Amino acid sequence: MGKYRNIIFYVATIIFFSALMYWFFVEGKTLEIGENIPPSKVTGNTMWENFTDSFLSNLHHPLALLLAQIVTIILVAKLFGWICVKLKQPSVIGEMIAGIVLGPSLFGLYFPELSAFIFPKESLGNLQFLSQIGLILFMYIVGMELDLSVLRKKAHDAVVISHASIIIPFALGVGLSYFIYKEFAPEGIQFSSFALFIAIAMSITAFPVLARIVQERNLHKTKIGTVVITCAAADDITAWCILAAVIAVVKAGSFSGSIFVIIMAIVYVFIMIKAVRPFLHRIAESQKGKGFISKALVAVFFLILIISSYATEVIGIHALFGAFMAGAIMPENVKFRNLFIEKIEDVALVLLLPLFFVFTGLRTQIGLLNDPHLWKIGGFIILTAVIGKFVGSALTAKFLKLSWKDSLTIGALMNTRGLTELIVLNIGYDLGVLGPELFAMLVIMALFTTFMTGPCLDIINYFFKGKRSSLEEEEHDEHDENGAKYRVLLSFETPESGSTLLKLADNLTHKMNGNKSVTAMNIAPVDELHAFDIDNFEKEQFKNVIETSQELQLEVTTLFKASTDIENDLTNISNKGNYDLLLIMLGKSMYEGSLLGRLLGFTTKIINPEKLLNTVKGKGNIFNNSPFDDSTLQILDNTNIPVGVFVDRDFNSADRVFIPIFNLSDFYLLEYAKRLINNNNSQIIILDVAGQIRNNIEVKELIRSIEQVAPNHITLYNEKQIEKEFLQSQDLMLISKKSWRGLIDSKSLWLSDIPSTLIISNP
Repeated sequence: MGKYRNIIFYVATIIFFSALMYWFFVEGKTLEIGENIPPSKVTGNTMWENFTDSFLSNLHHPLALLLAQIVTIILVAKLFGWICVKLKQPSVIGEMIAGIVLGPSLFGLYFPELSAFIFPKESLGNLQFLSQIGLILFMYIVGMELDLSVLRKKAHDAVVISHASIIIPFALGVGLSYFIYKEFAPEGIQFSSFALFIAIAMSITAFPVLARIVQERNLHKTKIGTVVITCAAADDITAWCILAAVIAVVKAGSFSGSIFVIIMAIVYVFIMIKAVRPFLHRIAESQKGKGFISKALVAVFFLILIISSYATEVIGIHALFGAFMAGAIMPENVKFRNLFIEKIEDVALVLLLPLFFVFTGLRTQIGLLNDPHLWKIGGFIILTAVIGKFVGSALTAKFLKLSWKDSLTIGALMNTRGLTELIVLNIGYDLGVLGPELFAMLVIMALFTTFMTGPCLDIINYFFKGKRSSLEEEEHDEHDENGAKYRVLLSFETPESGSTLLKLADNLTHKMNGNKSVTAMNIAPVDELHAFDIDNFEKEQFKNVIETSQELQLEVTTLFKASTDIENDLTNISNKGNYDLLLIMLGKSMYEGSLLGRLLGFTTKIINPEKLLNTVKGKGNIFNNSPFDDSTLQILDNTNIPVGVFVDRDFNSADRVFIPIFNLSDFYLLEYAKRLINNNNSQIIILDVAGQIRNNIEVKELIRSIEQVAPNHITLYNEKQIEKEFLQSQDLMLISKKSWRGLIDSKSLWLSDIPSTLIISNP
């Protein structure tokens, strides 16, 4: 009776209170008498017609429309960002292109009705305000990424290049304005206002994009990387201060009219540096040693951000300058900044910032450039921008006695404009300084100068040092020196997994002395690395690996790389490096284990052309039921060397190894068994699952040759002899990729009994 007690109580409660509510509704009808309630409207429509009318009305509701816009924008931005990453370009370029594609230049041109449905003019106000919030958060992050302490230490090396990279294009921009003012300046705009905005558009450098490129190309460890990051940081601060002054002049209408605005801006900066900054520093000191920031402190920082943005907007120098300033005065403790950046970066960059790109794209009407003359002017604008920034920075660096390679590299990187340029252009458009035609030309210029950075760096490397990156050259030289050594590459994500994989690599190579080479590699997502904290991040990642290598007395080469496409970079390094074995940890797909997860996995394949193409070719399945996550599958499919995928269950040493042989194609595993016996004195148990070993002469000879060298180290079993307790006593199972999948599909009980597993592919 006890087990039905809760059910009886539940049913009785529902019935009683439902009856009580019904009584109140019936009795409540009598209260309507004398209340003059109008009769219900009778439309004459059927229930279905009423439903469809209501549904269409809901579709056009401002909130529903905004949510549909956000979904569309994120999907298209992700698609174009992925394409640009595959082209070795920053994903921000893809997002910028996605904005233009969704605008009147393409989507609106060929699908006007659908474009008008998704992006009606009356909805653009909501999109603009939400994108402005994203920009404020983004500029806050940009300010935080500027490490002023590093800037102070190294400013003497970079201030000349930085300011030359501003003044030269600024002057050329004023000169350009002189020639195009009559044709392109909107009515009522003074030449000074027009010229100042064109000049600042020529002078800007996108610090966040530049920092990502420097990290991705592993230039951060070089002197040139340090110089260019410092140059860009100084450039960013100077350019935003100049922009604030330019906005003040444009709004006031003249230099003299802007004096009071500029004075108020100076007072604002003084208060932020002398009053607010020390206050924030004391807050950071109180949190020292803690690995988190409390919600109360987050509220304080956000309040300062909003007040700072509000103050600069009211003063007349734009809210974005206030957000930038609030980030720049954050406590200089890098870990503290990173903790705060992590709290807002994903929302700002993934959710809100793409809205700004699309809003810019909706304003960009490339169709207005319908005359060859206009394209000539556009080309002249691009030429002026490149000469001013690229050539100006390169010649200044060469004057300071840097090599031509380093000088040109600085020029190419400083010419990167990216998102920061779009922010400046939108401010000019909002102020009425830039007309639609000139705005479209300048957006194209921003795209072109950002896109050309990667190819320019490749060309410079080709002419001065060859096409290889510094990382690939180190690998190539090392392999040339190593000759015919057995080379193991292990790639890890966490310090703990690096230490575990290193123990496994040692078991495979321990007694080979000088005939082995073990390389531990960590490839980190470039977006998660702070420009000035990358060295500390690298030390933390390799700390466990180095300690383990000292314990094992194993010489290890360490490689670190920042990447926008981890799987592709890993496979490229593996293939080019002539390694004999790649060791990685098995990841777990976030889409695994539920119907919703599979549907989400299906969605990611639809918007990922590579996965979709693999499905068409038969290499993959749109509904992935593989025991491997997508990242591991990509590595297994694209590497030309054997890959060992490790499943760790408290692995320490491969003293007892279990190798199930399911068919003749699994026999290559015996080579790894032989290696473990020779280098680790491992005890090997071979399970003849299908009974094929005893009937195969070649395999029997191979086992006999191993026994002759190491007697009593290898034992042959059949499946009937294997018990659960025996499996649990093993340290490691070696299994082929195909057989592992078979075990997963059959939900074999073995999987819960094996301590650790090494799944080895045979390409």
